Amino acid sequence: MKIDGGCHCGYITYEATVDAERVGVCHCTDCQTFSGSAFRTGVLASKDQFRLLGGQPKIYVKTAESGARRAQAFCPECGTHVYAFAADDPQEISIRTGTARQRDQLVPSAQIWYRSAQPWAMNLGPIKKFQEQPPPRS
Repeated sequence: MKIDGGCHCGYITYEATVDAERVGVCHCTDCQTFSGSAFRTGVLASKDQFRLLGGQPKIYVKTAESGARRAQAFCPECGTHVYAFAADDPQEISIRTGTARQRDQLVPSAQIWYRSAQPWAMNLGPIKKFQEQPPPRS
């Protein structure tokens, strides 16, 4: 599947061919911290199927619990995390699905680091819903 997208401000843009069956949710505590949320979602593309069209990301290399070094690519202007890859052997790119225009078609098929999952994030159904920004509280 062909996808394209970029960061929030538009400085970083990309296109890629991905396998829509390889979309995953990561519940690791690093992804929780990076995303500022309960998890992060990514889709894999081989490095030869990913192309930056505009901008140059800033790279931050973190060491995972496993000891693997993971390079995090984010926009130096707006801070959007766009993709990640193995710092020592970048064969695959994990594109953050929220940056893809086709994000609605990238449905997760697996969850990893589930032991770190936030229990409240596993069932959002009963939580009150607003179609837009709720009115201010008085």
